[in-house]
Amino acid sequence: MQVRVPLIAWPATAQVVPEPLGVVLVFSCWNVPLGLSLEPLIGAIAAGNAVALKPSELSPCTARFLGDNIGRYMDSSAVKVVQGGPDVGVQLMEHRWDKVLFTGSPRIARAVMAAASRHLTPVALELGGKCPCIFDAMGSARDLQISVNRMIAGKWSSCAGQACIAIDYVLVEERFAPILIKVLKSTLKRFFPEADHMARIVNERHFERLSNLLKDRSVAPSVLHGGSMDSKNLYIEPTILLNPPLDSAIMTEEIFGPLLPIITVKNIEDSIAFVKAMPKPLAIYAFTRDAALRRRIVDETSSGSVTFNDAVVQYAIDGLPFGGVGQSGFGQYHGKYSFEMFSHKKAVMKRGYLVELTLRYPPWDESKVTLMRYLYRFNYFAFVLSFLGLRR
Repeated sequence: MQVRVPLIAWPATAQVVPEPLGVVLVFSCWNVPLGLSLEPLIGAIAAGNAVALKPSELSPCTARFLGDNIGRYMDSSAVKVVQGGPDVGVQLMEHRWDKVLFTGSPRIARAVMAAASRHLTPVALELGGKCPCIFDAMGSARDLQISVNRMIAGKWSSCAGQACIAIDYVLVEERFAPILIKVLKSTLKRFFPEADHMARIVNERHFERLSNLLKDRSVAPSVLHGGSMDSKNLYIEPTILLNPPLDSAIMTEEIFGPLLPIITVKNIEDSIAFVKAMPKPLAIYAFTRDAALRRRIVDETSSGSVTFNDAVVQYAIDGLPFGGVGQSGFGQYHGKYSFEMFSHKKAVMKRGYLVELTLRYPPWDESKVTLMRYLYRFNYFAFVLSFLGLRR
């Protein structure tokens, strides 16, 4: 990419040249195991890197599929799939890499960063967080129903809420909450009439974690809908809670499951302060027709992305960068951003010999310093006048 060069450097050219980082390591997650493996892999290869891909051991079928097939269609000296559990991940991080991308929980991310720091390896993290959904009062029954449909898709249809960009909790005005809850309940019954229509919790450990959130004595009274659990089949019914304690685990930890707290506020504008008081999320969702509210959400909050009147679909748009900010992660990929994340932007400049300004060389006097001041201020007119002795 060519870069403009100021007149002070003429004759010269300048450009930014992307170069591969080298050998990179990608840790993918279990909830979208193909997408979270192949998308960064494509970007890293396109940028010219060699890649070691470590799929999650919690999605063993996908890990085996990647291990069996990537080597058949790609140069095995440039791309390796490494299968195994946490011990394999620890061993991988003992090596020096040119970049590491990790998708997963903040707990594991801290261990990855600590291990990477020993080699000063740059790290990109995609972590998630508590993604809020601001739900404004709807002007028509049609808008309300469409919004609820999309909210359900952004919560329970996303691996039963086991997605980093799934809706974590909802903020709604007190006066509108009963209407929203009524439509949510009826739509959930229509969308998920049978337990078989709902995704399962990934394993027993996560099932126990989610069940403990509901068993909290301070939280249990806030359950309005659902709450039934089947540990044998790792099934948790879509569950709605109203105003659980804000200091409870369900409101301080990422839920990553089919539990949806609804928090009421006096005015919908109060939701902005609520979101700002929380750690920066991977995504903010808002269902509203209010242009002023949309502007305030964009201008006054910080998150990896903001989506209005839908949820989760921003992940499918390759023209948008995907990544977090603050505790929800750092580094962005998707489309050209994947290429950029796995590239080093090398600055390249070339000067010619036609013109040589000797005033940059010592010894310096007041006239040289004055001329240099004009140049560094890009005041070329004053420079020419002073150089010709027409200005003192």
